[in-house]
Amino acid sequence: MTTPHFLQRLVLIFSVLVAPLASADTIPPPPEVAAKSWVLMDAASGNVLAEHDGDARLPPASLTKMMTAYIATLEMQRGRIHPNDMVTISEKAWRTGGSKMFVEVGKQVSVDDLFHGIIIQSGNDASIALAEQIAGSEEAFTSLMNAEAQRLGMRNTHFVDATGLPNPGHYSSAHDMAILARAIIYADPAHYAIYAQKHFLWNGIQQPNRNLLLWRDESVDGLKTGHTEEAGYCLVASAKRNGERLIAAVFGTDSEAARANETAKLLGYGFRFFESRVFNKKGDVLANAPVWKGAARTVKAGLNADLAVSVARGEAAKLTTQLVLKPELIAPVKAGDVIGKVEIRQGDKVIKQADVVAMESVEQGGFFRRMWDSIRLFFKGLFG
Repeated sequence: MTTPHFLQRLVLIFSVLVAPLASADTIPPPPEVAAKSWVLMDAASGNVLAEHDGDARLPPASLTKMMTAYIATLEMQRGRIHPNDMVTISEKAWRTGGSKMFVEVGKQVSVDDLFHGIIIQSGNDASIALAEQIAGSEEAFTSLMNAEAQRLGMRNTHFVDATGLPNPGHYSSAHDMAILARAIIYADPAHYAIYAQKHFLWNGIQQPNRNLLLWRDESVDGLKTGHTEEAGYCLVASAKRNGERLIAAVFGTDSEAARANETAKLLGYGFRFFESRVFNKKGDVLANAPVWKGAARTVKAGLNADLAVSVARGEAAKLTTQLVLKPELIAPVKAGDVIGKVEIRQGDKVIKQADVVAMESVEQGGFFRRMWDSIRLFFKGLFG
């Protein structure tokens, strides 16, 4: 059986009117970056704009603490821990070497203070204390870290501790850390704002944030540094300019100054030659899709994530979106069911595709509604 063309495809085309600024063929190659591995990512779309060995498995050093803090953010959102909860500092946390918040064994410190100590001071002691509070032990906490890494699609990451202290089985990649940074940025804006703080005072000791770009570039508002002898100097940084946000992850530079300089190169390159376009936000209603045999005649169709893309600066003006819904959507329909696709097109080329989902449930209609729609569907097929 065939169906009429107008019932097969419901097409909505939205033209994006942006004054052209540059042509795709004007993009030069990325700058030379003195690092073992690096990735430049558009935050809105998650597109990788440029990279060098971005999936290489390397020691992440204290970049690990991004995941430690992210797990804590999720646990606070779930109500399992609270910022004012008091944490008793264990001997293990107190004795851990490397960078410290300088908490004291047996003393109680709030979750909120530990959170600041992890992000700003890169405290190994704070990381272990918070890991123990959440999971009972650092070892148990790493299982949460690895499960979350898998959920986020961090395919070249494995954690064995909450700090990033050297261990042969502990590794990540520049690409994976950019993925994690993007998750942190959008998970909780209030918690992400802590990454922009330049100092944190604890126990009479004020320590600076080691991200030098916070002082050099007002558009940079996070995220995290890392350093061990094995890993070299690493940095994941994010910047926002004119409503567009980029993430740069750099592994294995040879100095604190170099990691800041090389990261700044990547961010500058990205903002100069690329632009990001958000076509629709999560939850936007794209159409009212027809429903057969339902208690309602239509269902709201939308997206479960932002629809965005990054292209050469000036190319967004040439992009269109096309929405195609299932021609015969039959109740019951559950919220979240995939009921179509939306494509971003550059001419005849599809450069991105996303599922369109039902934003509400539609139960089956009554007997007469189902019978009437069955008759309509029969004749629709008969005379198609």
